[in-house]
Amino acid sequence: MIRQELDDDAKEAIVALHGEGMIHLAQRPDKGARVKDMEYRIGGRGRPGGASPDSLVTVIAKRIGIEKRGDAFSLWVSLEGEPMHQFGPPITLRLTEPFYVGIGFCSHLPTTVDTAVLSNVVLENAAGRVQ
Repeated sequence: MIRQELDDDAKEAIVALHGEGMIHLAQRPDKGARVKDMEYRIGGRGRPGGASPDSLVTVIAKRIGIEKRGDAFSLWVSLEGEPMHQFGPPITLRLTEPFYVGIGFCSHLPTTVDTAVLSNVVLENAAGRVQ
């Protein structure tokens, strides 16, 4: 995620990988606003409460990423180990410096405990790569 500030309701752009494989790009256009998904979601299986339609094929991404270029934020994926590539059009969101870049993790259900394993995390900027 890339967000304007550290508050839970901060203006932000988000790339998310859900537990059942669905990937999406979303944004909170203003502080305190509801998060808005892009028009597309890939992968995943249907779940109560509005998850992806059952007609989608379950896909577990090998890698996902978010890229910020000016005010454009785009979703990058590697589904089967191929090189990372942009998926769909970018969203436009104006963030001013300083802003925060990080990884978030949570369960959609308060009574559910989930575990995540993150590996090969890369942060890269114009000055070079930090691993």
